Amino acid sequence: MSQKNDHFRIARERMVDSQIAARGIHDQRLLQAMRKVPRHLFVDEALWDQAYSDFPLPIGQGQTISQPYIVARMTEELGLKGTEKVLEIGTGSGYQTAILAELANRVYSVERIPALLPRAKKILDKLGYHNVLIKLDDGTWGWKEHAPYDAIIVTAGTPVIPEPLLDQLKDPGVMVVPVGDEYSQTLTKITKKDGKIETRYLEGVRFVKLIGDHGWRA
Repeated sequence: MSQKNDHFRIARERMVDSQIAARGIHDQRLLQAMRKVPRHLFVDEALWDQAYSDFPLPIGQGQTISQPYIVARMTEELGLKGTEKVLEIGTGSGYQTAILAELANRVYSVERIPALLPRAKKILDKLGYHNVLIKLDDGTWGWKEHAPYDAIIVTAGTPVIPEPLLDQLKDPGVMVVPVGDEYSQTLTKITKKDGKIETRYLEGVRFVKLIGDHGWRA
């Protein structure tokens, strides 16, 4: 087992060096988190050898675990320092959740697909991420009970930014969300400060659809 663990540790180092740091991600806490979190455990064992490759992978139910670089890019834009309360829309495999849990104080994550939740919860518990709370719901409504949030990350593409998420973002606060059509989106950074909303467009991406009352209709 030790030999296998060494193999994956080396694969993580290579992933961070060649796919993430080499593309301009500089946040040292984030790079360390991505070196630490065992990404392969969040996909089926048959895909373990591909877990540290430069592309997304299927996790079932028509969903994916995002490309490592995109996970890093979105997370770095949140600017987490360790004290924040973060809302994640789209738990999926739980990998992005684990990265957030390494970097923030509390993570609240909402998943729409019942079949994905048990596995994500199980692996997050196994890895000791006890600062994470997950629920099954329509993520486009956010999670009002624990609002406001210092940061919000949306891991699915939406035609418009869901109004409830804007409402639940703290002032000051940051949200990163892919906005566009069914086939391509633009990674968008929303900054709320002094009652004003500033929008910055980062780069083109392609995510699965954000299904819900304030996203794509099922």
